[in-house]
Amino acid sequence: MSADIGLIGLAVMGQNLILNMNDHGFVVCAYNRTVSKVDRFLENEAKGTKVIGAHSDEELCAKLKKPRKIMLLVKAGSAVDAFINNLLPHLDKGDIIIDGGNSHFPDSIRRTKELEEKGILFVGTGVSGGEEGARHGPSLMPGGNPLAWPHIKPIFQSIAAKAPDGAPCCDWVGENGAGHYVKMVHNGIEYGDMQLISEIYQIMNEGLDLTYEEMANVFDEWNKGDLDSYLIEITRDILKFKDKDGQPLVSKILDTAGQKGTGKWTAIDSLDRGIPVTLIGEAVYSRCLSSLKEERTRASSVLDGPKNVKFQGDKKKFLDQMGQALYAAKIVSYAQGYMLMRQAAKDYGWHLNNAGIALMWRGGCIIRSAFLGKIRDAYTNKPDLENLLFDSFFQKATSKAQHAWRTLIGQAAIMGIPTPAHATALNFYDGLRHQLLPANLIQAQRDYFGAHTYELLTNPGQHVHTNWTGHGGDVSASTYDV
Repeated sequence: MSADIGLIGLAVMGQNLILNMNDHGFVVCAYNRTVSKVDRFLENEAKGTKVIGAHSDEELCAKLKKPRKIMLLVKAGSAVDAFINNLLPHLDKGDIIIDGGNSHFPDSIRRTKELEEKGILFVGTGVSGGEEGARHGPSLMPGGNPLAWPHIKPIFQSIAAKAPDGAPCCDWVGENGAGHYVKMVHNGIEYGDMQLISEIYQIMNEGLDLTYEEMANVFDEWNKGDLDSYLIEITRDILKFKDKDGQPLVSKILDTAGQKGTGKWTAIDSLDRGIPVTLIGEAVYSRCLSSLKEERTRASSVLDGPKNVKFQGDKKKFLDQMGQALYAAKIVSYAQGYMLMRQAAKDYGWHLNNAGIALMWRGGCIIRSAFLGKIRDAYTNKPDLENLLFDSFFQKATSKAQHAWRTLIGQAAIMGIPTPAHATALNFYDGLRHQLLPANLIQAQRDYFGAHTYELLTNPGQHVHTNWTGHGGDVSASTYDV
């Protein structure tokens, strides 16, 4: 039997994607470097399906219909290159290699070019949704060589999650590394969303003394309105979950958050491009701070601040304000993510489908949320939209949340509860809406101590140096920075 597609990597994601493809009528050939896993998979999870197996690269390639389509779900980095090199002797021109791991986008740019020179079509695709998504419908973000898309489109759009209107949460993202770039930004937004929610949880728990059941009920209500999303939904479920002794399990989990690097990649990339993706940056730094558990434990006994200060006002009203503030901060997070993708598209010459990206994130993925439909509408109505916050819907939404947004951050500060992600979202918003910022003073300082020059409001583009002290020279700096 000839297979429609081959898949290498039989960890949880690989196995579930294979079974998903099988459910949709595609014959899949499974392969793993440890070949005993192939036999075990066929005898257990894939028993009774049309899935076939291979025990070598050569056998895998021999069992595939042409043009061959081979998807890799292996650890990012050198392992991907090693598998590609092993496959190449058994492939023909026009065959397709798909990397479905969390690869860094520069690797996908390089692989697209290198394989194109060999006549092989490369696709780097983001896959979101975890184990459940892989099995029943992930969000897929493919990019790379566009000649590959017509061949993989029927498979990818069949197995992808479906938005409420039935549209598949998968479409072609763009050239070379665009797919993995969009997945990187997706993961960065995921970091931001999780941090925003965790800050709300701490205020509820520490500042309002809500029980875990009460907190779960608030998130349940929020999930029925504007905040309807996967992360709000699972937060409700986590807060409800009891350990064997009847205590909330989450209260027993060590407060140090791990990370695999994609959020950090997003933050670093934003710095390289000069785009202020502040919320994702704060989310990454918050995880770093959480990892300093021993130092925080010592600091808790020596650093001064409000202790056991509880909210004294109307809790029901404040909870409503917290929901509005969370919604506004989430809007800023997505606006920043789209700013970054817009700049990367300019830098690399990508033709990103911004409305399509929002559609891809509407189902199956970790950051799926109801308001992604509004983002899709914004970019459908104006594909060259400069900033998501300029769209009329999001203008009104952030305007409506103003008082609640500021109240949340002010009350948290009074209680001594950190809100780095919420605060930076508001600071970004306020910075963006200021026509004049104090950077004029910074430029004067730079010129004072380093002769770095400045521009005048009345004559932008012309660089001026001032001898501020009367003792310095009139030569401006051009070859060094201090």
